[in-house]
Amino acid sequence: MSDTETGTDPLDSNSLGLEAPFDARPTPEDPFPAPRESLDLADPAVALNRELSWVDFNDRVLQLSERSDQPLLERVKFSAIYSSNLDEFFMIRVAGLLDQVDAGVDRKRGGFSPSQTIDQVHDRVLPQVERQARLVDETLLPELAEHGVEVVGLGSLSEDERAELAERFKRQVLPVLTPLAVGLGRPFPYISNLSLSLAVLVRDPQTDQTIFARVKVPKGLIPRFFPISEGESRFVLLEELIAANLQGLFPEMEVIDHGCFRVTRDADFDISDEADDLLKAIEAELRQRPFGEVVRLELEAGISPAIREQLVEALMVEERQIYSIPGLLDMTDLWQLVKLPGHSELRDAPATPLTQPRLAEAEADERSIFSVIREGDVLVHHPYESFSTSVERFVQEAVEDPDVLAIKQTVYRTSDDSPLVPSLIRATEMGKQAVCLVELKARFDERANISWARKLERAGVHVVYGMPGIKIHAKCVLVVRREGDGVRRYVHVGTG
Repeated sequence: MSDTETGTDPLDSNSLGLEAPFDARPTPEDPFPAPRESLDLADPAVALNRELSWVDFNDRVLQLSERSDQPLLERVKFSAIYSSNLDEFFMIRVAGLLDQVDAGVDRKRGGFSPSQTIDQVHDRVLPQVERQARLVDETLLPELAEHGVEVVGLGSLSEDERAELAERFKRQVLPVLTPLAVGLGRPFPYISNLSLSLAVLVRDPQTDQTIFARVKVPKGLIPRFFPISEGESRFVLLEELIAANLQGLFPEMEVIDHGCFRVTRDADFDISDEADDLLKAIEAELRQRPFGEVVRLELEAGISPAIREQLVEALMVEERQIYSIPGLLDMTDLWQLVKLPGHSELRDAPATPLTQPRLAEAEADERSIFSVIREGDVLVHHPYESFSTSVERFVQEAVEDPDVLAIKQTVYRTSDDSPLVPSLIRATEMGKQAVCLVELKARFDERANISWARKLERAGVHVVYGMPGIKIHAKCVLVVRREGDGVRRYVHVGTG
């Protein structure tokens, strides 16, 4: 029943716990009428819980994967995006909640304390990942098979196919496998963040002792969807292929049980505002990132109680951190299928961005982009209007123009094939002043940005690393150009 139906107004002063005649209704003149300190942010009628709101957002990504009116490979893509979003959420947001619990923080936000929020996340995310598993197993993979992209079990293969796979396993997979057993003098092995693993129980027939072992699935080196024959679009799961050959990894032992699991660790870090050298501070934190506390344990549904107990005890996780998945673990690997060549009928038609009309007219007249900007500001909407014929053209013309004295820009994230950073290097080589502010705290792109920063420095570009207490997200380019007896500054400002 809504508040309107009960006759109460959620925005009147009494419902907000404020003294009359305060009115929290936004108006055009006062869009934020309530002073923050006067609101009870623990009240769900006043404030949303940030983490649970995000979980609802990611559910909408999953819903796109469930829509039958979307092209099939687009649905597979959205399922992969849902999973990669969820990984980052646990590494950052849930890790932060666990830190708050450890610190004794009990303050509520949007109706829930940090501990209660972790429980709510589990209760909401678990049904989502179960939906996703059913969707992939019962709908997406069968429909892909109808279009010639099959993920099959080893049991459905012919003898010749199994023999070929066994030979390729020995040649391509076996050399990169390292089984690690737990026992006297052999502690539980370190499980790296987001790695997929096989937990194995083996029995020593001489001592009748049961031993726990871990085999990492090397999907960073070998495709998760392993082609049955070279160049084929029929695949088996890499973990299933390894599981079928476990006996060869444990000679003279009896393999009695196995199951898949995956660990997610705390990957967030804080840089002190007092850090003297931001680059060194971030590099030090990056070295520690792989060793963060475990925040989530994903288990293959049906994994044996003996293996489950070993993992829970060794990784020191609570029940609310455990997610039993009735299907594939780590759906981010669906990207491998999305990126298969061909199958254009299963994808959205490619979108071709337009050139902004004023820029298109100048290009046709062979006029400089600077002449267009002098006539008035140019507003460009990406991705509907072309980035290459606007921002990239702006930088490229600045590099080639002999009257340009300096080019200065910010870098938050950049792809390997972006011409903007190489353009700064070229500008330096042509005698121009080039300055780049590289935001080292771009989450999960820190290493890439450090690499770019060093390349720029080696080329002679002046590099600034930002400020410890501030994350610079704006996309800006400043061009200083000699005109007449003075200089004129041209600026590109992009939103996040």
